Amino acid sequence: MIASTPTAAVAWHTVLEMTGIFVGMRMFAAGMRRRGIGSLGERGGFAIALGCVAGAVVGSRIAVWLDRPDLVLAAWNTLVPWTMGQSIVGALIGGWAGVEIGKRLAGVARSTGDTFVVPLAVGIAIGRLGCFVAGLHDDSYGVATTLPWGVDFGDGVRRHPTQLYDIAFVAALAFALHVARARLAGVPGLAFKLFLAGYLGWRVVIDHWKPVHFAWPGGVSGLQLLALAFLVVYLPFVVRAARRLA
Repeated sequence: MIASTPTAAVAWHTVLEMTGIFVGMRMFAAGMRRRGIGSLGERGGFAIALGCVAGAVVGSRIAVWLDRPDLVLAAWNTLVPWTMGQSIVGALIGGWAGVEIGKRLAGVARSTGDTFVVPLAVGIAIGRLGCFVAGLHDDSYGVATTLPWGVDFGDGVRRHPTQLYDIAFVAALAFALHVARARLAGVPGLAFKLFLAGYLGWRVVIDHWKPVHFAWPGGVSGLQLLALAFLVVYLPFVVRAARRLA
């Protein structure tokens, strides 16, 4: 059984989440230097970093609002909508959009996405560990299950440890892309496209094993709806890039 006070849960979640962001950013910076992308210049590097951070923040906020519009509408004139947590789905989509905008403004044409793959996987894994420790104080836990690996987060109900499923998936996805890195390098940006599409597709599936607090048409959550909408637009670009490997 995993049980903790709300204060301890929030503290551990915050520490691990910040650790994931810090480690991911350091790995990304090191990867940029190894690939020689730092030679793009200070202005280009700053635009990419600023676009990534700003886009991730905005995307995360929009995703959370889309996931719980009932709470947003009920408390629109308070600070509640601004303190409702974060979303990896929204941060990934927003961060991608922010980087693309930053590159355009700075006149950067070279693909930088592949450098994000491993740092993102590590950051997500560490952050999800924080979600697991937080248990019921974070909305990433799963629904009830009778499977032997179900976890009791303190309320007497054994649940799918969907946080650990997430860690296993991003680790496997990043490993597969790392193994195929030599071949994928023939199309700059393809590894990132596969990672982003793969993770968002995974979230559409795995979020069926999480409680849906506000259901959109079809019974999907706001995060699933956002991931699906993005994939409809994004997958043709992934397929087009993958065909260039042939």
